[in-house]
Amino acid sequence: MLYFDLRSLEARAESVDGWLAGEDPVWEEGDSRPAGAGIHVVGRLSSAGHGRYYFSGRFDGAAVTECRRCLVAVTVPVSDEVQLLFAESGLDEAEEDDVIPIAPGERELDLRPALREEWLLAIPAFALCREDCRGLCPSCGADRNTGDCTCPPSTDPRWDGLRDVRTSD
Repeated sequence: MLYFDLRSLEARAESVDGWLAGEDPVWEEGDSRPAGAGIHVVGRLSSAGHGRYYFSGRFDGAAVTECRRCLVAVTVPVSDEVQLLFAESGLDEAEEDDVIPIAPGERELDLRPALREEWLLAIPAFALCREDCRGLCPSCGADRNTGDCTCPPSTDPRWDGLRDVRTSD
């Protein structure tokens, strides 16, 4: 469960143990969604004073992304520690960048949008399908992991002057 009644949070802290599925409507087009069962979220949500709530926990899951060298789909584990501060709009802290505002008169606190943002930040930007990935040929686009292509080795013409100096010695 990732929804909580704000009135009950004023009285006592809540344990969080829930899942954020890849087909949940919180995801937007173009998001790197979780693979498999989704993101497992555990932690504790408690009141942090009038109109303020604090979540401390972690999430674990796996994301499908592209290898940075050969563009093949690769599944990478994603986990992170999360600390979130929510505050009702109108409070001084609600205007700070790292505070998540709660609409005035809101009765429920939904952790999903904040967890979505944290998930997107935690996904590795440069995943590899394997450490020795050879990538794609820059000329013909062939996957060098499946075999060599017939393209001649490419050279950068900006280095021609240095090559000429080296061969003239």
